[in-house]
Amino acid sequence: MTFEQWMRASLDRVETALEHYLPGVDVAPARLHDAMRYAVLGGGKRVRPLLCHAAGELTGAEAAALEAASAALEMIHVYSLVHDDMPAMDDDALRRGKPTVHIQYDEATALLVGDALQSQAFITLTAAGNALSDRQQAALVRELAVASGSIGMAGGQAIDLGSVGQKLSRPELETMHRKKTGALLRASVRMGALAGEAPTEASLRALDDYSAAVGLAFQVVDDILDVTADSATLGKTAGKDAKDDKPTYVSIIGLDASRELAAQLRRDAHAALEPFGARAQRLAELADLVVNRVH
Repeated sequence: MTFEQWMRASLDRVETALEHYLPGVDVAPARLHDAMRYAVLGGGKRVRPLLCHAAGELTGAEAAALEAASAALEMIHVYSLVHDDMPAMDDDALRRGKPTVHIQYDEATALLVGDALQSQAFITLTAAGNALSDRQQAALVRELAVASGSIGMAGGQAIDLGSVGQKLSRPELETMHRKKTGALLRASVRMGALAGEAPTEASLRALDDYSAAVGLAFQVVDDILDVTADSATLGKTAGKDAKDDKPTYVSIIGLDASRELAAQLRRDAHAALEPFGARAQRLAELADLVVNRVH
């Protein structure tokens, strides 16, 4: 199976799992459930679910376990996007090529969509029949909670909001992004691995090194695309970071240095996977995808 075939098959499984685990519009409150499905289904790069599936292949995780874990990860990611787009945060009108939730519905509904998706993620991880043992459910719940909380994604967003108009040093910018973006990407890899046979501590350390490189590369490339791509390609408003006077890698070290950093992080990710050999092929290909993407 080629990487493109593997990715398409994995994305189809993720979409089916999300359809399954999200409440239907035939369940009250119908409008909230409709908005949740609008936010989640049929769009996005699904990088976190793909990382989860690729890591799960290393430890022989069952398909149903990876489907539940990846669906939960995507719900948390989308909840963060819905809240991030609201006027009190980044105030954006476009996401994944369509109106943001607070534009399509209203601000109160968008707030509730984020709240409900966060809860639904943990419901999904503990659902009956998801092939995760009690031990695995507990481990994955903890991984996701820590990654999305105040020392992870939410904390990174708080730093981001507080840094508008400020001059951050490169280490400060890296700390912010390791929390805001990197924490959930790290959890994606760890959750995939933990959904199978318990990995060794050495394996988890190697996967953490891989995740650290990929997570930072993802943000560096995001910063590059914000100044080099258009809104139609990105599916969100281009040039918004500069307009909002937010510190980015491009604003701190420049465009060429940012491209060089992304390339180095790709090499770091590949080096971290060397202990796994050919078994980590999909993870290596995903590192390439993160760095070479155009949106």
